[in-house]
Amino acid sequence: MARILTVLKIRKIFKQYKVQLTTDAINLMDEHISRQIESMAKNCKNSNVKRLTADLFWVALGRLNQKQ
Repeated sequence: MARILTVLKIRKIFKQYKVQLTTDAINLMDEHISRQIESMAKNCKNSNVKRLTADLFWVALGRLNQKQ
């Protein structure tokens, strides 16, 4: 499976807070983000969203009661 996150970007963010990361931690973060994105896509599908836009991002997040 292809990586979702950019490892260098993750390391840079954590380095700002002086936290070291293991390869296992980065892999777990990548898997977590992949599951989140999968959930967002399902939320869109279940809400009959054909094209996700900034205005409809609340649907992807699963906040169906926050329509503006």
